[in-house]
Amino acid sequence: MGQIPLGQTYKATGINLKSMPLGESDRLLTILTKEYGLIKAVAGGSRKHHSGMAGRSLVFVVNQLVITRRRSLDHIKQADTIALFRHLPQDLGKLTSAQYLAELALAQALAEQPQEELFLVLWEHLNRLDRAPRDQVLPCLVHGIYHLLVTAGFAPNVHQCCLSRQPIRDRQAGFSVVAGGLVALDQTSLWDVKISHFLNPREVRAMQELGETDLSPQVIAMPTEVWLTVEKVLRACTQYHFDRPIHAADLLEACFCP
Repeated sequence: MGQIPLGQTYKATGINLKSMPLGESDRLLTILTKEYGLIKAVAGGSRKHHSGMAGRSLVFVVNQLVITRRRSLDHIKQADTIALFRHLPQDLGKLTSAQYLAELALAQALAEQPQEELFLVLWEHLNRLDRAPRDQVLPCLVHGIYHLLVTAGFAPNVHQCCLSRQPIRDRQAGFSVVAGGLVALDQTSLWDVKISHFLNPREVRAMQELGETDLSPQVIAMPTEVWLTVEKVLRACTQYHFDRPIHAADLLEACFCP
């Protein structure tokens, strides 16, 4: 961003992650762009009735943008919508999950440099959430959390013991946030390591599939309590590495528990 002179325009493809009122009729958008990372820009007049910018300035809309560089806040000159996630606002579970992924993206996004991988991973998993049947939303969320952690370089080790480096398959295991992943329970007495979570074999299996492009039908069909446990493990990882809470997570049990 610093290389763009004041008054000049630039083009970017971005996902709106936050929106807040500004003045009488504008919105201030926080946008994850593929080309310039995280930017803040004013959508002028977007709160006016019948404004052409009204729908394009909503959260979780993907736009092709033309933006003018300003001294304080950049201004959106033109926005052409290229993707909408129509079902996210209609379902509390989907909306909460999308907000969770947005918080995680905001925690790792950088400004003034390309963020193509983060942009594409977030877009992919928002799209999956949007299309998911109601009973698959929570697995889709957890899958997305893991892949965003991969993008950040903080994905936990889920296939072998962090201490012995031996594979862990079809058995109970511990999880250590500090050690960075699964721990074989027979190793805990040999090492000075704090176990933050204890996982049953189904929870271990669910975690071990998260690195795949697609989850298997058998894993997707695992009970809600399995996915809530795995989410809590990954949330502990995110809060440890990014040193900030995930506020949307507070609503998960209300959204997904019967």
